[in-house]
Amino acid sequence: MISVFETFYIDTLKPEDALSLSSLMIRNGKRFQEYLPKTLAANLSESASKDYIQKKLSEFENKVEFTFAIKDKDTHNVAGLVILKNIDWVKKQGEFAYCLGRKFSGKGWMSQSMESLKEYAFLNLGLNRLQILIHKTNISSINVAKRAGFSWSETLENEYVSGKSTLDMELYELAHER
Repeated sequence: MISVFETFYIDTLKPEDALSLSSLMIRNGKRFQEYLPKTLAANLSESASKDYIQKKLSEFENKVEFTFAIKDKDTHNVAGLVILKNIDWVKKQGEFAYCLGRKFSGKGWMSQSMESLKEYAFLNLGLNRLQILIHKTNISSINVAKRAGFSWSETLENEYVSGKSTLDMELYELAHER
């Protein structure tokens, strides 16, 4: 386990998480479709989630991408994900993406998770700069980023492809002060 809190914990994904991960994605499909379409599409059945988890475990082991599960302490079901991706080991930089099921929103779980995982990225992985790309309408995500100490840096025009259109995204950054 990476971190343990009063009502949830952060851990790596495990093969036995496939059913709860798939259930989370299906139950929150509309919520995740806009900004996490690939993650959603890769988890629309238990067998698809098993494949996704195996891929994520391999990426974790090879330090390509780090996918963390936020799990409910009572049920041990996956409540959300935090993904550290687009890692540039030369620049010592990575980008966070995250999602949380509607049922678990508003409890501070994502803010606490980001606080813990930014420290993990800085201290355990040796990264110096972290980024989050957020659409300006995603106020919840912006608030999570700000609570974790990230600051708005710039608007990236046509940064994200959503269906047939492109969206401008807001770049939030945090530098590690050693």
